[in-house]
Amino acid sequence: MKQRGLLPEHKLVDIGCGALRGGIHLIRYLHKGNYFGIDINRSLVEAGKLEVAAVGLSDKEPNLLVSDEFELSRFGTQFDYALAISFFTHLYMNHIVHCLVETNRVLKANGKLYATFFESPYSGYSHPIVHGEITTNYVSDPFHYSLEEMKALASVAGMGIEPDDWCNPRRQKMLCITQLAKA
Repeated sequence: MKQRGLLPEHKLVDIGCGALRGGIHLIRYLHKGNYFGIDINRSLVEAGKLEVAAVGLSDKEPNLLVSDEFELSRFGTQFDYALAISFFTHLYMNHIVHCLVETNRVLKANGKLYATFFESPYSGYSHPIVHGEITTNYVSDPFHYSLEEMKALASVAGMGIEPDDWCNPRRQKMLCITQLAKA
């Protein structure tokens, strides 16, 4: 994220933060109170809180929320960056659009969402795809989508997508998602 412009003073929301496996590093880097994490799974968020305390980062005051509705506005702030790592891979298309709409509402004008997905060769590709140790599907979790499908979903939410060359150990593709210019 540093290579993509993240500075300690920026506010970042980690969508699908889980037990803060990646969040710990972001909490350590960001200024006090600038890390925000949201996840549907209360037990993972509680485990993340324990991990924050165990590594001595409680004084960084990470903001954590349990929600199944992408209620990013409940944080009451605007974000410079958002992350959705290994998240869209578990969502149906309509949930991705809902997440993007809610993210678009809380991103600053030049804010960016970095998100991963498993890529299929073309839209509507209904056969399973093996990505290393993970097999993805079009109609069940974990999902795969084409870049064109992801662009269409982002467009519905008023956002644009550019592929990013960020390497992912699980062979997911990274996207940089930004707000489209408002008319």
